[in-house]
Amino acid sequence: MSTPERFHALMRQVTDLMAGQALDGALQQRLNQQAGPDSALYADIFAACRQGVADGWMCNREGGGIRYGRVIKPAEDLGGCSVDVVDMDDLAGPHHAHPNGEVDMIMPLTDAARFDGHGAGWLVYGPGSAHRPTVTQGRALVLYLLPGGAIEFTRA
Repeated sequence: MSTPERFHALMRQVTDLMAGQALDGALQQRLNQQAGPDSALYADIFAACRQGVADGWMCNREGGGIRYGRVIKPAEDLGGCSVDVVDMDDLAGPHHAHPNGEVDMIMPLTDAARFDGHGAGWLVYGPGSAHRPTVTQGRALVLYLLPGGAIEFTRA
């Protein structure tokens, strides 16, 4: 059974892997090796997200065809990160910048689904990066860890 408390404990395992690491390609590689799609942690998080959406405590808002929601506000025990989850189906979201970076877990609900060109696994955007988050070739859940909860919606 998935609960917000259990989900928070799973996120603690992820942020423990991130502790002391720069938000860069090396972290992306580390997360994909240690918590990638073939790992128990990835499977547990994916299952918790699917259950949280089904139970209504995750992705409980909707706008522009995207279901979304902040699941955890910036938390000290998560290295100061917030956690958001979105449910997107073949569309582009609003352009935004990541002042402190962003760590994404991509969970395809449709096998071929891609998030910003990437399939299942982890994608890391460094501090100061920006993008228009885009899901193609199907539907995916995407989990966002944001240091300090920092996100700035911008015009592309």
